[in-house]
Amino acid sequence: MESGEYMAGAASLTKVSVPKASAICRDIQLDQQAVAGLVADPAPVDFLNKLLEQQLYPDAVRFLARALPKREATWWACLSARSVVSPQTSPEVVKALDAAELWVFKPTEPNRRAANAAAHSASFENPAAWAAMAAFWSDGSMAPEDAPSVPPADNLTAKAVAGAVMLAAVLTQPEKAYEKYQFFIEQAIDIANGGNGRIWQAA
Repeated sequence: MESGEYMAGAASLTKVSVPKASAICRDIQLDQQAVAGLVADPAPVDFLNKLLEQQLYPDAVRFLARALPKREATWWACLSARSVVSPQTSPEVVKALDAAELWVFKPTEPNRRAANAAAHSASFENPAAWAAMAAFWSDGSMAPEDAPSVPPADNLTAKAVAGAVMLAAVLTQPEKAYEKYQFFIEQAIDIANGGNGRIWQAA
């Protein structure tokens, strides 16, 4: 896909259960141009397609991160983070990504807390740490295990997922960020329709 072109839209988003885009967008930050697209109270797929038509890719990422169920959204974050792993990636970052993926495959409380520990060990200058935080913020408590429960805000996983995806788009070859956004969004659309997001990326 050449720079300046916009990607094809989504035909459906079967795993998105909320009927109106406005309900999904109530607690996410969008560009004013994107907000204008909510005036007609569109369905989620129609709103997403409008964002893609206008090439508002960061807004599309934020929207999809909030629209997807938390486990699927975290998997999307893992895919984007995995795309920028290289032989030079630090072991701490790889461990954070492994921990996030483990939670997706087996979303237990020990795995959720392990993702939090791994994220902090990796610092937060990489997508993997944010993918791990997406897992940690998915449920349960943010407080230590022996402390009173402090549930995470419902939109925290979406924020972490969006952070992971957007960071992955610019971490390497930032001049190709739009192409990466397009590919990551295609992955999310595949996940939103029951796929595993492992779609082929053009060279």
